[in-house]
Amino acid sequence: MRQVNIHEAKTHLSRLVEEAACGEEIIIAKAGRPVARLVAMNDAASPRPRGLLKEKIWIADDFDAPLPEDILQSFDGNGM
Repeated sequence: MRQVNIHEAKTHLSRLVEEAACGEEIIIAKAGRPVARLVAMNDAASPRPRGLLKEKIWIADDFDAPLPEDILQSFDGNGM
């Protein structure tokens, strides 16, 4: 893991991004104090397959019905 200051990071950003893409972790520091980390993106962030939770979850038919008055009053004190 290598540490560079912000000025060096701005000057050599393209090279640092290439190094991070190759697996190196780069710490960016301001006044010697680490403030950010440059790492490669994880390719595992693929879209979830459709229907993954089909028949495992359900939504009630009245999920968007208005709340009862007493519950509304507990939120804001005046009911609306």
